[in-house]
Amino acid sequence: MIPVQLILKNFLSYRDATLDFRGLHTACISGSNGAGKSSLLEAITWAIWGESRANAEDDVIYSGAKEVRVDFIFQSNQQTYRVIRTRIRGASSVLEFQIETPSGFRPLTGKGLRATQDSILEYIKLDYDTFINSAYLRQGRADEFMLKRPTERKEILAELLKLNQYDDLEERAKESSRQFKARAEELERSLDAIKIQLQQQKTTEAQREQLEAELNQLQQVQAFDNIQLQSLQVVQHQRQNWEQQLNFVKQQHQNLNQDCDRLQQEQLAVGSQLSDLEKILDREAEIKAGYAQYQSLQFQEEAFAAKFEEYGRTQQTRQQKQQQLSKQIQEIERQLQQAQAQIEALHQQEREVQQTLTKAGEVEAALSQLGAARHHLAHLDGLQMQVTPLLQERTALQSQLDRTHAGLVARLEQLQNTQNQLQRQQRRQPQLQQAVMDVAIQIEELNKKRVYLQRVQEKGQERRHFIERLQAHQRDYEKLLGELEQKLQMLQNPNALCPLCERPLDEHHWSRVVEKTQTEIDDTQGQFWVVREQMAVSDKEIQVLRQEYREISQQLAIYEGLREQRGQLAAQLEATTDVQLQLEQIVTEKQHLERSLQAGDYAPDKQAELRKLDQYLQQVNYNEQDHALARSEVERWRWAEIKQSQIKDATKRQAQLAARKPELQATIAELQARIQQEQTNSESAKQIAALERHIVEIGYSLELHNNLRMAVKKAQSWHLLYQQLLTAQQHYPQLQMRLQELEESRGVRITELQKLANQIESIIEQLQATANPSAQIQSLEQHLAIRRRQLDEQIAKLGRLEQLVHQLQTLQIQYEQQYKQLQSCKHEQRVYQELAQAFGKNGIQTLMIENILPQLEAETNQLLSRLSANQFHVQFITQKAGRSGKSTKKNAKLIDTLDILIADSRGTRAYETYSGGEAFRINFAIRLALAKLLAQRAGAALQLLIVDEGFGTQDAEGCDRLIAAINAIASDFACILTVTHMPHLKEAFQARIEVNKTQQGSQLSLSI
Repeated sequence: MIPVQLILKNFLSYRDATLDFRGLHTACISGSNGAGKSSLLEAITWAIWGESRANAEDDVIYSGAKEVRVDFIFQSNQQTYRVIRTRIRGASSVLEFQIETPSGFRPLTGKGLRATQDSILEYIKLDYDTFINSAYLRQGRADEFMLKRPTERKEILAELLKLNQYDDLEERAKESSRQFKARAEELERSLDAIKIQLQQQKTTEAQREQLEAELNQLQQVQAFDNIQLQSLQVVQHQRQNWEQQLNFVKQQHQNLNQDCDRLQQEQLAVGSQLSDLEKILDREAEIKAGYAQYQSLQFQEEAFAAKFEEYGRTQQTRQQKQQQLSKQIQEIERQLQQAQAQIEALHQQEREVQQTLTKAGEVEAALSQLGAARHHLAHLDGLQMQVTPLLQERTALQSQLDRTHAGLVARLEQLQNTQNQLQRQQRRQPQLQQAVMDVAIQIEELNKKRVYLQRVQEKGQERRHFIERLQAHQRDYEKLLGELEQKLQMLQNPNALCPLCERPLDEHHWSRVVEKTQTEIDDTQGQFWVVREQMAVSDKEIQVLRQEYREISQQLAIYEGLREQRGQLAAQLEATTDVQLQLEQIVTEKQHLERSLQAGDYAPDKQAELRKLDQYLQQVNYNEQDHALARSEVERWRWAEIKQSQIKDATKRQAQLAARKPELQATIAELQARIQQEQTNSESAKQIAALERHIVEIGYSLELHNNLRMAVKKAQSWHLLYQQLLTAQQHYPQLQMRLQELEESRGVRITELQKLANQIESIIEQLQATANPSAQIQSLEQHLAIRRRQLDEQIAKLGRLEQLVHQLQTLQIQYEQQYKQLQSCKHEQRVYQELAQAFGKNGIQTLMIENILPQLEAETNQLLSRLSANQFHVQFITQKAGRSGKSTKKNAKLIDTLDILIADSRGTRAYETYSGGEAFRINFAIRLALAKLLAQRAGAALQLLIVDEGFGTQDAEGCDRLIAAINAIASDFACILTVTHMPHLKEAFQARIEVNKTQQGSQLSLSI
């Protein structure tokens, strides 16, 4: 919904006001508290939905007025609509709904207020509650969505997402489930009756028992052969076990061979390590001598390192003292430079003062010229005082004459335009007459089609009534056929009774009753098919009538537009009748105005007064250019006064400089003496000399120290060899013991290999001693297959015997069919039950809301990060554990909800603990995210966003973030309106709607 124009009359604080929204994208509605900013937006909700913040309906009427009217034009789905709502105090409201067409607004108003309101909601796809909870953040209600209960929040989201259609599907699924349940109960009753009839099977039991005895004998023989086959299979299984054991022992033998190979490899490795250790132990004396030399060199290097440390500390202390002395001397030199700069500045000032005093004579001459120029300027100022009122009067007279001339020219242009329009109308008169005749002919043709359409509609209704009667006959014939078929089935029983007298029937009477019943069935079926054929013909006729009705309705769609066009053409034709008289009057007035403008004789009194003023001004002889030259002459000599003041100041400054110069010279001499003293006899200079003597006493040589370090580095190899010697002395006995253990383990495994070889030979002998029963097993299996075929033949004979009972077989088939129908009905009932559950509040609707909430949560947190500098985070929770005392944390029942968790740097807190500014930023972010999300979806397209009093609780930084957030989503909305009473915030918006409260009511002013 995009607002276009709003016209108010006697609404709340407004008497008469008009607001045009064209060209507004992001605008600010500003004004003081109580000026009527929110009333302007309340007018939109009252016009569309009849809702406002007023307690009573008459409270929206301006105090003292009797009637209120709001005219609101808006766009929705690329179509322009107009809503007009009026109300008289003490009476009911009147609502009009119109749509824009090329010929103007066409009414869509329904029969009554409720029907018109429903029509508006159908077109805009948005009700009042959804609007205020998403697109309109009303004054004092910005937190309304947050304060709603979780279930109410889910209902609001469901309405916005158009989930109410699933409620209709849920009800339809429930109705289908009830129908299938009733059908299943009916089938169960029928199946119970068939079961009772199937129990009459005594006549066939004897034959079945004899056949079963023969089957039992064959089965016993078959069982004996099966036992013999099983015993042979046990022998074969034993042979298979021995074969598996043989494979297992062979695998063990292979593993032991691998262990022997591994132990042999490990023996070789241990022998190699022992050889390496013996080489190191043979060099024990040489290694110890080299290690002693390394320790001696290391001791000498440590002594030199101590001297180096003392030498470094003394050098560092001497550098610090030298830096301290340098800083003291630099400070004194800086003071000396400052004093020298000051005395140089004194010399420069003395030169400048002397230069100023040399210009005294020139300044005296300029002062005399300044006095003469000022005397001449005073004379011209007096003349100007006399002439100024006369010049103002002359300017006013000239302006009046110019306005009179412009008015005459404008009137002449207006007359010319009117003349052109009337001439065009006069030329269009024949065209209008022809157009009126053409439209009248089309309307006459359409009136004939409307009469024919009424006849088609009546004929269609008559055909529908005829089909309803045929359907009733069809149901009666179906019921009669069912009764006759059931009667015929009962007669198929050999012991059947007469359907009328319930007495036993002999063969003759049974044949007559069956023949009569069959004849009735044939007659009823013939009548049934006649009804079906008549229904098919009637359906085709109705389809033809419907097609004809649609075609004529499409042709009549332009009927109302043609009637409006005929009225407009008639009005235009009537307006062209008095065009000739108007043209003559315009030509006369036009000629008079042209003569006045050419002669210049308009306003004669003003022109005479202007000529008198011009004569008097010539006598006074005042010239504005001479006056300006006199002013410039005074300004040209004004510098003499400034120079005179500078000469007086220079005289005083010369005396001050002469007194200051000796003091600076004495200071310079003193500072030069202090620098000499610090360099030779200061305490720091003495300490530096003592430190230099101490450095000589230490006697540290860097060259000797470096040579000693190189010798230590070369001798480090003996230290490494000494460590290897110690390690060899420790590990040599252990490796000898490990070598002995490996030899013993290898001997044990060789013994086990011999035992496994003997076991393999024993198993092979057992397999050779036992016969293989495979041939006997194959022979028995062939005999069993032959006997199984005999059993199949006996079973087939038993099946053929059972087929002899035709009635039981028919009942069994009917029983199976109805049982399948019962299973199908139960299946359909379960399907529709599941569909009803899926379409319910806890099914698809909840799933869609849960799918949309992550996107809403992400968009909310993105906006909230801008508003709070990444301080807040919002999370939507759709399920939580119940509060039952018996349930534990593992088996707690989950319940549906829509809770909103808010977290900041201190953790998750309740919504009520946040300040007013923080709470509003959270609410505002959720509202903006919801509006932006809905704008992206096609369900309920929100193109208008209203923020009412959104800045009152915010600090300066928060206001800037809110404005930045509004600008960030501006491209997603066609119009954004922001309401505020804070004057400094309206400057952030280029388009502003100013609201002011006056004694005549609230007034509007628009600036873009």
